[in-house]
Amino acid sequence: MATDGADFGGENFTSDVGNGVVTPTDQAGIACTLFDGDQAKCDAVVGVKKAMASLSLIGCLFMIGVIWLFKKHVVFVQRLILYLTIAAFFDSTAYLMANVQPDGPLCDFEAFWLSFWDWAVLLWVTCLTINLFLITVKMIRTDRYEILYHIVCWTVALAISLLPLIGDNYGPAGAWCWIKEESTAWRFFTWYGPLFIIIIAMFIMYSYIIFILNKKVKSWQGTYEPEIERNRQILKAEIRPLQAYPFIYLALSVFPLINRIQNAANPGHPIFALVILHALTSPLQGLVNAVVYGMDRETRSRLSWTQIKMSFVNRVTGDTKIKEYPVLEDTEPPPAPQGKPGNGQDDASEGDELRSPSEVHVAVSAKPKDAEMTDVNLVDDEP
Repeated sequence: MATDGADFGGENFTSDVGNGVVTPTDQAGIACTLFDGDQAKCDAVVGVKKAMASLSLIGCLFMIGVIWLFKKHVVFVQRLILYLTIAAFFDSTAYLMANVQPDGPLCDFEAFWLSFWDWAVLLWVTCLTINLFLITVKMIRTDRYEILYHIVCWTVALAISLLPLIGDNYGPAGAWCWIKEESTAWRFFTWYGPLFIIIIAMFIMYSYIIFILNKKVKSWQGTYEPEIERNRQILKAEIRPLQAYPFIYLALSVFPLINRIQNAANPGHPIFALVILHALTSPLQGLVNAVVYGMDRETRSRLSWTQIKMSFVNRVTGDTKIKEYPVLEDTEPPPAPQGKPGNGQDDASEGDELRSPSEVHVAVSAKPKDAEMTDVNLVDDEP
């Protein structure tokens, strides 16, 4: 019986292909010998990884569906979240397709695919943080940078994911294909080093953003100006969906980082608990995005059957329902207010005393205590 050997996570895994006999696993005839040959542990790692990737894939599809259905993509910040979701979707497919593979072209492709989409997710999270910084600290519009964000994210992700192909550094790396364990320097040069630096930078940037926000909120208390109110509404609409993303990404990156550090410190002796935690958290980006963003209060309020049906019909047919309200015609001009000289025409030009019955007057109070209130007054027939 012929036996082919290949490196798997610093140890050996074998494939018995002679005489049609395949042992002891059904994954392309490859026997994982991680964890001292405990096949159950190897299968558990692969099973957990694929289960989490499946949940993440469903979460991404939900996110994309919600953004399309309710036309959230018309807002620039929501488009950034959409691009992140698309990257997380394909990242989930990378974890789904990954199996215990021998070193070869298929394994190299899976490793490249995983590296590219991992980098795409990281870069879009970085863009979200930078965008949040520009909105809160610089107070500038950022939609003009949309094309630049695309160029940077996709180009950098492609360039870095191609680098390990130099010298054949892609191959089996634990329970899936990635950068080989013997290529530790490449792991930290092309992923964990930049990842650690970017996470630190995001935390510094985010801490500064929180400081600036608290400072601005305190300065706005007890005052009302149209420009301040506009800025406040921008902060509410554009910043809230972005606040959680740096923390989410950090939480999902902790255990993979610890596991790879352990791999580098003690090659060939992986710790089962760390590998499980790695497989549990790495594919979860799409699912966590769906929970944090897709389950916000505004979206939850629209996830009723009636709202979904109406939104779907409008999206498919392109119909926009316009309601008509009749305007009552006045046969006689309203009388002038008593006690005031002059005719009604002059008085009408001076203030809001005279209104037609169909007029809607929107008045915004200028008093500090009413800074958050907008009064809509329907004027009746009486002068």
